[in-house]
Amino acid sequence: MSEKTYREIVSDGLWNNNQALVALLGLCPLLAVTSSAVNGLGLGLATTLVLTLSNTTVSLIRNLVRPEIRLPVFVLVIASFVTAVELSMNAWFHGLYKVLGIFIPLIVTNCAIIGRAEAFAAHNPVPRALADGLSIGIGFTLVLVTLGGMRELVGQGTLFSDMHLMFGEGARGLELSVGDDYPGVLLAILPPGAFLGLGLLIALKNVIDDRLKRRQQPHRVSADTPEAEAA
Repeated sequence: MSEKTYREIVSDGLWNNNQALVALLGLCPLLAVTSSAVNGLGLGLATTLVLTLSNTTVSLIRNLVRPEIRLPVFVLVIASFVTAVELSMNAWFHGLYKVLGIFIPLIVTNCAIIGRAEAFAAHNPVPRALADGLSIGIGFTLVLVTLGGMRELVGQGTLFSDMHLMFGEGARGLELSVGDDYPGVLLAILPPGAFLGLGLLIALKNVIDDRLKRRQQPHRVSADTPEAEAA
């Protein structure tokens, strides 16, 4: 079986094998914190950083770890990076850290991270493991931000609110609003709204994939064409 090219690795991470829309891994934080775009962005970037660092480290030590203890070692590596990211967010993004709460340390249990370490990083060299971690993380982050933005817009009538939690006071001007008279849809920011929003995103991806497959299929020669008659 031939190895994937870097283009295939990136396309799989961003779209074809997106962990949130295809593999449906890591849904607990995805559904719990995506009540706004900034929450999704913050958790997505933290997850991407952990995923990239853990993939790279697992690839570096893959020939030094015995198969019997590889999973505990992988979890230890991931937990170390999660702890570093958590302490960093507490120091430099304390407001966002308080909002995300328990879901930052829970990155350790994210199935997507341990899954990529075991299925890909442990069997590939560092450059490929790094590319896989980045693409998977960015794909996961895009879904978090999109779902958070959808729920925030429908539920509160705003978009990119509280961006100052990540980018400082100057980012307050990034907030968009549909107006003070917008009543908001409470369902969108409640847990059922997260399931509905994710279902819509999955359905949209399936529709796009279906149309792309139809365009890529070769046109069948109809029975009344000269080529068909000659055959």
